[in-house]
Amino acid sequence: MNTIFRKSMLSVAGLAFAGGVFAGPIAAHANPAVDAKPVAVAVQAPKPQGDQSRISLNDEQTANVKAIIAATKKAGLPERAAVISIATSLQESKLENLGHLGDMNDHDSLGLFQQRPSSGWGTPEQITDPAYSTTAFLKGLKQVDGWQDMPLTEAAQTVQVSAYPDAYAQWEQQATDLVTQHWNS
Repeated sequence: MNTIFRKSMLSVAGLAFAGGVFAGPIAAHANPAVDAKPVAVAVQAPKPQGDQSRISLNDEQTANVKAIIAATKKAGLPERAAVISIATSLQESKLENLGHLGDMNDHDSLGLFQQRPSSGWGTPEQITDPAYSTTAFLKGLKQVDGWQDMPLTEAAQTVQVSAYPDAYAQWEQQATDLVTQHWNS
């Protein structure tokens, strides 16, 4: 179950309990036939920022999703970290473990997160290992104060320092759906 959804449900349950505790003595003297009113409670996960993009994934991309989730779990981080990681990888490489692209390469960027050996992310061999590159990304994420409560695009941008800082947000819904689908598999 999605952590955000779970927290929302716990909050609603807590409010219902608190309402019962405080309203209980008053409600005991109410006339249910006259005073009862239906109450609707709507629970929603936060809406992703902006327009959302979505792509179909092949077997390699799905394996990379699972590798990102496994590395996130190994690091002891929650589902939100996997959502941020997958959304970042969707933006940077469409979840493809990219090698050197020749003239199309952005500097010396490689792998799922388009990390650069020249910027200290690791060797080309390390950066193109999905477990290593995810762990490196997560290490950067953990150094961002308050990343858990930041908008996804802000957390990703703080780690990645991209020329297109708002681009990560468009992948939040697909990343959330992928984590929901694969977190417990």
